[in-house]
Amino acid sequence: MHQTLITEKKNHTLVIMLNRPTVLNALSRQMLEELYEVITQMNEDEEVKGAVLIGVGDKAFAAGADIAEFMQMDEASAVEASRFGQKVFFAIENSSKPIIAAVNGFALGGGCELAMACHMRIASENARFGQPEVKLGLLAGYGGTQRLAQLIGRGRATELLITGDMIAAEEAYRLGLVNYVTTRGELAEKCLEILRKAYLQSPLAIRYTLQAINAGYNNRNGYENANGYEVEAQYFGKALMSDDAKEGVAAFLEKRPAVFTGK
Repeated sequence: MHQTLITEKKNHTLVIMLNRPTVLNALSRQMLEELYEVITQMNEDEEVKGAVLIGVGDKAFAAGADIAEFMQMDEASAVEASRFGQKVFFAIENSSKPIIAAVNGFALGGGCELAMACHMRIASENARFGQPEVKLGLLAGYGGTQRLAQLIGRGRATELLITGDMIAAEEAYRLGLVNYVTTRGELAEKCLEILRKAYLQSPLAIRYTLQAINAGYNNRNGYENANGYEVEAQYFGKALMSDDAKEGVAAFLEKRPAVFTGK
């Protein structure tokens, strides 16, 4: 039983709810530890094919890290805390199953970093994104300086990171930070719609695809300084030898839906 998260299986989707609404779902150390545990278990659960991450309440996805915890730390503890947060977010990014952030309000600081670690982001109209750490004399510590630049480009990311400015959902969409903007009522269904499309495809091919994407960035998924194109080629070879590929080709030729087994 988790104290900071609520989890629920809906068909093949694991819904993970950040459950600290009185502090706008701020990311405490305990919440990060529980997230790491849930993601690890999800990857081992054959019934689960993907996940949606969302905040409890109608105000915030996650409005940052728990600043009160940071104020108790010395320099070494702060470095360790940053590395631990990065470890948790790498686990999300490197998940073998797609994880979508359903951003239903504020995604600030660590909350924005958490959303960026997910494979996709869908935002409701009231969502707000930002990395306001500089306003506290700090900087993003859970991978935000890296992922924001990768997602929206170095120049625009630098502006947001050094001004602490917050942007609305539509601006986040324009910049490519989010895939879609929906009404609050349509947010969860849009996430599930995307996942249902993915579930019709080969789980093996999806896993290889996610790993190949990550390999294009240094220090991702164990591929330090890897050539993403070469990793893609290696996975293409593995995929071609799989039962899923044989089934996919046969189904295409026989003009019928494929039934994939993930092998």
